[in-house]
Amino acid sequence: MKFKPHSYQAFAIQEVIEKPAIGLFLDMGLGKTVTTLTAVTELLHNHFSVHKVLVIAPKRVAEDTWSRETEKWDHTKYLRVSKVLGSPKERKAALEEKADIYVINRENVDWLVQYYGKNWPFDMVVVDELSSFKSPSSKRFKQLRKVRPFIKRIVGLTGTPAPNSLIDLWPQLYLLDQGERLGKTITSYRDKYFNPGRRDHSRFIVYSWDLKEGAEEEIHGKISDICLSMKAKDYLKLPERVDNIITVKLDEKERSIYRKLERDKLLEFGEQDVVANSAAGLVGKLLQLANGEVYDDEGNTVHIHDRKLEALEDVIEESQGQPILLFYSFKHDRDRIMERFKQAEELGQSDSIKRWNNGEIPLLLAHPASAGHGLNLQDGGHIIVWFGLTWSLELYQQANARLDRQGQKNSVIIHHILVEDSVDEQVLKVLQGKEKGQDALLEAVKARMEEYG
Repeated sequence: MKFKPHSYQAFAIQEVIEKPAIGLFLDMGLGKTVTTLTAVTELLHNHFSVHKVLVIAPKRVAEDTWSRETEKWDHTKYLRVSKVLGSPKERKAALEEKADIYVINRENVDWLVQYYGKNWPFDMVVVDELSSFKSPSSKRFKQLRKVRPFIKRIVGLTGTPAPNSLIDLWPQLYLLDQGERLGKTITSYRDKYFNPGRRDHSRFIVYSWDLKEGAEEEIHGKISDICLSMKAKDYLKLPERVDNIITVKLDEKERSIYRKLERDKLLEFGEQDVVANSAAGLVGKLLQLANGEVYDDEGNTVHIHDRKLEALEDVIEESQGQPILLFYSFKHDRDRIMERFKQAEELGQSDSIKRWNNGEIPLLLAHPASAGHGLNLQDGGHIIVWFGLTWSLELYQQANARLDRQGQKNSVIIHHILVEDSVDEQVLKVLQGKEKGQDALLEAVKARMEEYG
């Protein structure tokens, strides 16, 4: 296929070519992969300014997206891609292959840095989903930081650089500029731009950080020369997206069980106990219960109801055979769905993506954490069902963008199956931006707990 870049893609390609370090904060669906591949092609074989390229990506993206995108376009299909995946022996063999691009999953960054040490061979690194390096205490960040001085060119790709707070930005920018713009340490960054927010004074623990007045504008100004941010709504005319809420009601017995757990943080079923030890733990248990089953202290499930399964059955019937992409939260959700709907298949087989895009899978199940980044699924359908919601805005947006993205030809319908008067509704409010973040959800749950005394 011949690649005809949009004007915004041509601009981004030139930026990657001209700047040794750049963050491409391109919204989902704007073609980050082909944009980067085009620039890599130029740098490798026209400018001769790089020789060995490493791509670090989420596992599924590393397995499929980069090689498939490379093969898709006329100007990149000659590139040799080696997937540094699997066992240590398989990874070493992949590194020995002669290739233009080596793709590794982010979980193996630690192994890769230890394997090469000071003999780091990659003069260009592309970090696909830079936001997955947002924790300065993570092993992957610390290890990549060690070899950053050996990297001549680096590109950070993400559509959500700060999904929860600008506090997440420092590690990502450090990998780009080694602390030049936002400081050499996370401590200096926090001290300069943030005030401690919610905290436990007795244990000297800070749970959240609040921006100082004017700090947001100052941060944006500091990074504007090294980061390129683009929103899909400014560049693409996508088909209409329809968000639909399907409300299910619990019967009197089921509602009393929900209220008891919410009030007492404890359920007793014979010899099985379900206990929530904190507000966050309670949210998790209530979300499980709303979906129909809840884990006890031994990790076994306690069945409560099938209301959401019944609602899903209606959605499938109304869809008249059109493929459905369903996101689930817990393993017991997946197991019950697959038991009830024999046509269901979980994303995970090597050819799942190909068969989905060919229209061969009527009901594809995925956890948002495993399908949230980089997978192009828009050719296979236009209907999404959220059986259970995530409270991560980043995962929610990324998951929806598997279908609601460039190349989608139909209106995307996103069904949210919610239990009435439950934590489901509170999570959706957070995701829709009516309230701010995970803290708001926890505070809402705490307020309900206080109502019960």
